[in-house]
Order: sequence, then C-alpha cells, then structure tokens
Amino acid sequence: MPAVTIRKLSPETHRALKLRARSHRRSTEAEIRAILDAALNVREEIGIGSALKAFGCRFRGVALEVERDPTPARPMRFE
Repeated sequence: MPAVTIRKLSPETHRALKLRARSHRRSTEAEIRAILDAALNVREEIGIGSALKAFGCRFRGVALEVERDPTPARPMRFE
C-alpha cells in the first residue's frame, strides 16, 4: 500500500488534525485519509445493507408490512 510523508506541517495544523480525529473517534492517520478521500471524491464500496439503509434515510424511512409465510419449508434433498 502506498505511503505519503508530509514535511513541514505546522504545529497548529497537526494539533487541529489530532482534535478533529479525536472528535470523529479515529486516529490522526485515519482522519487524514478521510480528509483526502473526501477532497478527491474517493468513494468506498459499501454493502447492500448500508446502501439500503442510506436510501431509506433519504426518505425518512419506509413503512413495510411483511407477512411471513406460515407454511413450513421442506428440507432440501440431494440425490
């Protein structure tokens, strides 16, 4: 995995990064990665469950009525 070294970072900037990372409950290194990803519009792949949750949140939830089929399932047969 590639690595980047940033030289001549001011103490104020480093302190601000550490505070921001702490507020997001992650390491300073993880915070810097998140900032760079956001600035460059890098998108992480998300799972289907997370995508569905985000979709539902955009519409303030979805009322679903789910009825379970009461008939028992037959066991699988391997011949």
